[in-house]
Amino acid sequence: MANKASDQLHRLIHSMTKAEKRYFKVYSSRHNHAEDNNYQVLFDAIDRQPIYDEARLLRKLADKALTHRFSIAKNRLYNAILRSLDSFHTASNREAQLYRQIHAAAILYHKALYDQSMKLLEGARKVAMRYECLPILAEISQWEKKILERSQYEDIRHVSELEDRCERDRVQNEQLAVVDELWNLKSLVFHQLYRQGKARSGSEWADLDELLHTRLSPLVERARSVRARYLVLHIRSAVFFGKGQYEACYPHLTENLALMESQEELFADEPSSYLSVLTNAMYVGMRIGQRKEAFRMMDKLRAFRSRPEWEQHEDFRLRLFSIGVSAELALFAQSGEFESGLTLRQEIEDGLSQYGELLSSLRHAHFCFNLAVCYFGTGQYAEAQRWLHRLTNEVPIDLTRDLHCMGQLFNLVVYHERGDERMLPYALRSAQRFMETRGKVHGVEQAILQFIHDSTKKRKQSDMRQRFAELAHVLAVYREDPHEKLAFEFFDFHAWAMSKATGKSYRELLAA
Repeated sequence: MANKASDQLHRLIHSMTKAEKRYFKVYSSRHNHAEDNNYQVLFDAIDRQPIYDEARLLRKLADKALTHRFSIAKNRLYNAILRSLDSFHTASNREAQLYRQIHAAAILYHKALYDQSMKLLEGARKVAMRYECLPILAEISQWEKKILERSQYEDIRHVSELEDRCERDRVQNEQLAVVDELWNLKSLVFHQLYRQGKARSGSEWADLDELLHTRLSPLVERARSVRARYLVLHIRSAVFFGKGQYEACYPHLTENLALMESQEELFADEPSSYLSVLTNAMYVGMRIGQRKEAFRMMDKLRAFRSRPEWEQHEDFRLRLFSIGVSAELALFAQSGEFESGLTLRQEIEDGLSQYGELLSSLRHAHFCFNLAVCYFGTGQYAEAQRWLHRLTNEVPIDLTRDLHCMGQLFNLVVYHERGDERMLPYALRSAQRFMETRGKVHGVEQAILQFIHDSTKKRKQSDMRQRFAELAHVLAVYREDPHEKLAFEFFDFHAWAMSKATGKSYRELLAA
């Protein structure tokens, strides 16, 4: 391995749990040749380095022969670790067990032990059918066909048996094709949502409608497997979510949640899918006034997050942080329970530090924005701006354009609340340039920008309440516009304007 690969070896070792490291020591002692037992020496030396330093490592191991061909030694260690991890996790991974069973059947086939091979395949097929492992079923069918052909169809007593097998494979392959098509369609929907944000123009709505009606509809009748039904509901809820039609989105989310909970064994190896549906249902439920249900789902989420089995899955622990903690924070920010949201701050700081570039830009942006909202709600304006500045400086703009635009707008609100008349004009010009160059000046944005502009010119405070009332009236109209109402999701600009016009607190108006 080259330098980059060396860093990969360090990252791989440091991603391992204590149990995996213990298993590697046993595995290494059993499977490696005596001359290769430097594996453990190199493993321990790298494991002790918090930050990979190859020069220091070579000095430390200067008396070891492995340093003479160090890149080869690292490559062997890397592959040995992967083999040990494969062995360690096979027992807990259904698909890995099935693939091993197929591999064993292939070995028996090549030894001309066709009856034994077929028996293994039949056992694997029963498990694969129970859990709808469609790609594995397709592979099992290929080996069964080889055995039937090689044995000259001696076990087929009547042609109807062969026809039944052909029909079974046809249905199975059809469902696999449907799942593949649905997965590809889901990817198109989420790519649009992640890159462009929610639809706020007629053309963006048209793109989502085309995916829903033209491309999804023909697949619905063919979607007979549980996985296919899950994907249909997932796509429908995502499209309605992207259009801000939460009343239409919510039933698909709750139906999908019920489907997954009723088929818990089938989705046991896919906890991320359940996590996504649960947190989306929680978020959307809050948006449509299902506050009690949203907090009930949060309790379910916390119980799910606390399961001890997740300790051995680094990828899923990342997901639990990026999706689970983010969903809790968003719920507190939306509901006005700002202090509860701020109790998550340290966990968020630690997670951002721990996962770094592994965290998606969108999740990073949501953490920054929602923490800023919670600090704003408690009157800690300097802290709110600190998190907005982190959004601006740490998260790539092109991957989270909507949140950056809302962050620019929200930053103006915070400056206004702080009474910072010196910085407000500069922030205003920056926000205007930012939005104009990205074509993001919709009605809500224009109304806020104009209000802030007028505020910097009109120094009298006596008529501020009236001007806020006028802004609130304009924003109330936009809240009813399906293309504009999405601007209020990140921060409720209308509730802010109403709070200034009526003298009520922002928190009070959110809870109303």
